[in-house]
Amino acid sequence: MKIGFIINPIAGMGGSVGLKGTDGLVDEALKLGANPIAGERAKKCMDELNTDNLIFTCSGAMGEDALPNLSLRYKVVYSFESISTSEDTKNACKRFLEEGVELLVFCGGDGTARDVYSAVKREIPILGIPAGVKMHSAVFAISPAGAAKMVELFVEGKAEVRDAEVMDTDEDAYRRNELQMKVFGYARTPYEPVLVQQGKSIFQSVSEERAKEEIARFACEFMRDGSLYILGAGTTIHKIAELLGLGEEKTLLGVDAVKEGKLVGKDLNEQGLLQLLENEKGKKAKILVSPIGAQGFVFGRGNQQLSTKVIEKVGIENVIVLATPHKLSETPFLLVDTGSDELDELLSGHMSVVCDYRMAQRKEVKKG
Repeated sequence: MKIGFIINPIAGMGGSVGLKGTDGLVDEALKLGANPIAGERAKKCMDELNTDNLIFTCSGAMGEDALPNLSLRYKVVYSFESISTSEDTKNACKRFLEEGVELLVFCGGDGTARDVYSAVKREIPILGIPAGVKMHSAVFAISPAGAAKMVELFVEGKAEVRDAEVMDTDEDAYRRNELQMKVFGYARTPYEPVLVQQGKSIFQSVSEERAKEEIARFACEFMRDGSLYILGAGTTIHKIAELLGLGEEKTLLGVDAVKEGKLVGKDLNEQGLLQLLENEKGKKAKILVSPIGAQGFVFGRGNQQLSTKVIEKVGIENVIVLATPHKLSETPFLLVDTGSDELDELLSGHMSVVCDYRMAQRKEVKKG
């Protein structure tokens, strides 16, 4: 079997610096101190991959650099110059089709998934190694290691192929704290439960709103302890800000900080959070976060500002997860993909999830 392998080198760079995406903002991300992460994520997948099938890839950072594993056979069939573009991604994918590739593995986010799908349509299955800021599409494995396992199962004929949504998110709206998504297309993707993430779901109902309000009411009570509270993204967390009278100030899709009922940091990136924590000079800080839709990711999807450094500085014992009962019922277990295997291991196991006023459920947490 012939396998195609491509990396979007700039994918995910905007996450830790709070840009909510990197499309068209590479220079700004670099100025803010962003570092490329896609290559390392792709390399993790390739290091785990055990196959003697020929891999067709691109030159340099678009593929070849992540293939130092001497047990893998590969052939460079597409070269690019300087900084890769979406056109490079599309052209490389078309080149893979000419070579008769039967599975295309890409590393990036939703924008990369969209580019790959626009080039190959439904001709061959595609599988994403998660590395972007936004990963709402259902074509992504839950982690680089999960992607490697998924490829092996597919090659061995042990994985079914299903239709999966490729989501198109309006990045300009996203940066304005508006989540505007539409289905760009339905790709074919290898599937094995647990190894491939579900598409993002937005739960809305009267009971959901009541549950969010009860969770928020409880949060407003325990947030009176004088700690610095770092608030993640999402409507459940935003409801807390509303009850605190900060609804107009809290970003829906960003990371903010509150202390003693006042907003002390808005739409913070990794460096902003670390500086704020440093200013607290050892005082207690806590992170409030809610799983993303039906995917179940607590860390690693849409909140990369909450980096390994930030979480470790706060302490995993000070991470508080909140989710409505309905969301929990639709989420078999929670996932973490911080980019650090050691931290993911520490976060794994079971944790209490606040699901109502002074109520919690025990939920299993797995390493992505």
